[in-house]
Amino acid sequence: MSPSPPPSPRAGSLFIVVAPSGAGKTSLVRALLDHHAGLQLSVSFTTRAPREGEVDGRDYVFVDRAEFERRREAGEFLEWAEVHGNLYGTSRAWILQRMADGDDILLEIDWQGAEQVTRQIPEAVGVFILPPSIEELRMRLRRRGQDPEETIERRVRAAARELQEANRFEYVIINQDFASALQELSAVITGARTRFARQYARHTALFEQLGIRPN
Repeated sequence: MSPSPPPSPRAGSLFIVVAPSGAGKTSLVRALLDHHAGLQLSVSFTTRAPREGEVDGRDYVFVDRAEFERRREAGEFLEWAEVHGNLYGTSRAWILQRMADGDDILLEIDWQGAEQVTRQIPEAVGVFILPPSIEELRMRLRRRGQDPEETIERRVRAAARELQEANRFEYVIINQDFASALQELSAVITGARTRFARQYARHTALFEQLGIRPN
């Protein structure tokens, strides 16, 4: 039996879900949030303009570039990236406060952002979502009906590169059948919540009463 990691004062868990476009990450995450009470989706800061139907503070926190750069220079972001000329970032204070309060947080970011986060929060749980094949990924992008063929092929090429980073992650889920993939992702959440460090942080008094101490 491997030794348990030392307990963290943060009672909540941080989950990072990464996938190339078309792998089904967003649908899985939405379903996961409906299945697990106490699991919250992190809301990123962005400099891009709101799209129709998006709400400030729910979908993103919308700021101008100067404000984003001020926050970045002040070290307020756990990770940040520039995508298609727009800046995106994850609030450090919000994440750490929610985890300290015992909330479980889910991040939808790319693998480079995931790497930035895990350097600062090593106990974060990383999950990479794979498509069953490149051809199926291509078909899913076509079924969206949102992009011309040239854009779809560019996304497929980008996805092929991203897939090479899957070996950086603790868990990998193949989204061939949605229900099965959701069940596997849900199992990761449940398993992480019952790790020794998380249970000890949430139920310290009980552990001490029972004479159980961390290694």
